[in-house]
Amino acid sequence: MDKVLIIEDDKDISELISIHVGDMNFEVDKAYDGKDGLMKALNNAYKCILLDIRLPLMDGFEVCKRIRQEKINTPVLMLTSKSEEIDKVLGLEIGADDYITKPFSIRELIARIKAVLRRIEMTQKVSEENDLEIKSGNLYINEAKRIVEINSKRVELSPKEFDLLLLLASNPGKTFSRMTLLNQVWGYEFEGFEHTVNSHINRLRTKIEANLNKPEYILTTWGVGYKFRED
Repeated sequence: MDKVLIIEDDKDISELISIHVGDMNFEVDKAYDGKDGLMKALNNAYKCILLDIRLPLMDGFEVCKRIRQEKINTPVLMLTSKSEEIDKVLGLEIGADDYITKPFSIRELIARIKAVLRRIEMTQKVSEENDLEIKSGNLYINEAKRIVEINSKRVELSPKEFDLLLLLASNPGKTFSRMTLLNQVWGYEFEGFEHTVNSHINRLRTKIEANLNKPEYILTTWGVGYKFRED
């Protein structure tokens, strides 16, 4: 049976979520602080991780960051008691797949979990069916294996960095607005966070471009957005 990890310090909320996630035919693991949650995330395979931001010992941002540093691509849905934009932006930029603001209804939470899992499954299915390989200059991308290489050397990307690069590279010469990139890579529920796209583009460039002042692969269409070079 697939497992879901709940990292939430409020035991009443954790238990309530656990009951309903269990009704979705998942086995549930629980952690009540960030360090224990991180250890469980690193040492077990989960279908999804529900991660509170305000945690003792280690906050949810750091937990998510560490998970992604270890190249674990498990979907992460962040739980926050605040509605401030900074929480949402930080969560997106460190690799979270979605967020939900407390107080939330159980129906909304379940819908978010299903949506995240559906997006991941669709992405994996398309990758397996297409087995797309892209070669442009010294850049190599393998969609199915989620591998990126520059000069035959592996480049480590976060899940969203990879998805963003793949979308651009699959459409050489086509300009995408920041809003379009945000919608296609993160989903329509993140409208208003276009600057997250800028942050990911900047990080991508530091990893694949030899000269940041003269990008070779990811080009800026001034006043509009970004595009991948045409060979």
